[in-house]
Amino acid sequence: MSGPQCCANPPTLNPTTGGGHVENLGGLNTYVNGSPHSKLAVLLVSDVYGYEAPNLRKLADKIAAAGFYVAVPDFLHGDPYVPNAGRTLQDWIKDHGTVEDKAFEEAKPVIQAIKSKGITAIGAAGFCWGAKVAVQLAKREFIQAAVLLHLSFVTVDDIKAVEVPTAVLGAEFDQISPPALLKQFEEVLIAKSEVDGYVKIFPKVSHGWTVRYNVEDKSAAKCAEEAHQNMLEWFAKYVN
Repeated sequence: MSGPQCCANPPTLNPTTGGGHVENLGGLNTYVNGSPHSKLAVLLVSDVYGYEAPNLRKLADKIAAAGFYVAVPDFLHGDPYVPNAGRTLQDWIKDHGTVEDKAFEEAKPVIQAIKSKGITAIGAAGFCWGAKVAVQLAKREFIQAAVLLHLSFVTVDDIKAVEVPTAVLGAEFDQISPPALLKQFEEVLIAKSEVDGYVKIFPKVSHGWTVRYNVEDKSAAKCAEEAHQNMLEWFAKYVN
């Protein structure tokens, strides 16, 4: 998690970007979009740069357009990681505690607030730092499906414990979750006949490629969009 890839290509945060709006959901400021009448929801858990990242909100809008109610909570409480600002990533992580102790616990009332809107099925996707939250949720009956994208902190034991359909989308060039580790995850998921899951390693891309790509780079955008489509297909299959 402390490698340079984790923080590469930082986004220019924008609190007003996106076609949705921010409201309080389960005690957290949350970017939301999608029909309030939908019975299906997707929870997105950001990387260390937080919920104001334009590409992340763009993805949330895309998922909403597919018929889901989408929630992107500010699990970082207005304190995303800022490179070269005098605080190392390790110090930032210490300030935010472990995801199991903090963000995972904070996700529970958010999910309850989503369900109170009449939602009957929820999927969760986590990016880098956020993937640990998503995999923790997948261990219990909080959600119906999970997608983990260029994940950090996730262990083989985490994957062994998932109880809902789980897709892992990883990068060929990833020092944090390298292909060798992803292959171990794949072996575990294959052995779990009671839970559907798969691992896909995207060639020629690096950690963070699904949300920290340059929108002007057509090749990078195409790779990100492929991952987004895979995620949507997974949720369409299992969040219903």
